[in-house]
Amino acid sequence: MTTTPAQAPGELVFAAPRRAKPPRHLADLDPAARRAALAELGEKPFRAAQLSRHYFANLVDDPAAMTDLPAGNRTELAAAMLPTLLTPVRELTCDAGTTVKTLWRLFDGALVESVLMRYPNRITMCVSSQAGCGMNCPFCATGQAGLTRNMSAGEIVEQVVAGARMLRRGQVAGGPGRVSNVVFMGMGEPLANYRAVLSAVRRLTDPSPDGLGLSQRSITVSTVGLVPAIDKLAAEGLNVTLAVSLHAPDDELRDTLVPVNTRWKVAEVLDAAWSYAATTKRRISIEYALIRDINDQAWRADLLGRLLRGRLVHVNLIPLNPTSGSKWTASRPGDERAFVETLEQHSVPVTVRDTRGREIDGACGQLAADPEQLVTAAEPVG
Repeated sequence: MTTTPAQAPGELVFAAPRRAKPPRHLADLDPAARRAALAELGEKPFRAAQLSRHYFANLVDDPAAMTDLPAGNRTELAAAMLPTLLTPVRELTCDAGTTVKTLWRLFDGALVESVLMRYPNRITMCVSSQAGCGMNCPFCATGQAGLTRNMSAGEIVEQVVAGARMLRRGQVAGGPGRVSNVVFMGMGEPLANYRAVLSAVRRLTDPSPDGLGLSQRSITVSTVGLVPAIDKLAAEGLNVTLAVSLHAPDDELRDTLVPVNTRWKVAEVLDAAWSYAATTKRRISIEYALIRDINDQAWRADLLGRLLRGRLVHVNLIPLNPTSGSKWTASRPGDERAFVETLEQHSVPVTVRDTRGREIDGACGQLAADPEQLVTAAEPVG
């Protein structure tokens, strides 16, 4: 089968099941398409700018507050261009209220998650790009749930806008604030939903009021290693960070931990990453979940160091957040320290990720996959 220019390689190879599409939302459209959509509704095209300002700049979700729109059809305009995409089902907090995880129900009943994490110097939103995931990584709750469908750009953006509203309204511990960083590390493989993710990135980084006005450098797109899509992303002219979920430096183990490795081996994935770094001048983030007695051995740390030394790279070691009933668990503290020290001996920059959200099932897919939590999904919060 051949790939047409309009199709992203990741989307073709890992196509989501065909389902009804989410309603069209302003965040799905660039400014020109918004004006065209308003014209189709019989409205003046300048209404697109007004709606964009309410959504992206003012973070308004109540049509009654959109007082520059005609009172007679204000509600209809909002319903047509700003339909409800996400309904909160459950919200959990930890870290003294500075970490907030939300389980969302989409229009068709699919469940996804987002996490807001407030740090002293930044506020990060971790967002989902698919309902479920088709990559089938055995240690990941989302991967074990399978793929339901791709999310739309609007559904992705709305997770960030919802977090931005909470912050502006002072509903997160620490007082009012604004989202500074977005990481595509929630449910799903972002590059398997290439077009929607790319559109979402552009909406997040378009200058306000056309978008949220975030810096491209504050956006991180994660992938398990869809090589053609990495190459495609490198050619987009963006300055987003690429995060590669490697999890093993050798093909024998990675074939098991990240099954897509049977198609694109470690060397191919890293070559694509180095090409991305050369094109964008952006440092590659290597994500590596430390799993006890599976991938945390000293020789694997040494091999990883040899593969990465001298490259524009940073390793983000992730103590595994175990899922209920799973045989996979986090490395022992001593093995974690030894892994870090080995990478440092190779002069590879490395940090251990802050294990936020463990007590609220912080790893992607855990809340949606917990049968006890799904009982709660019958009714929305609020």
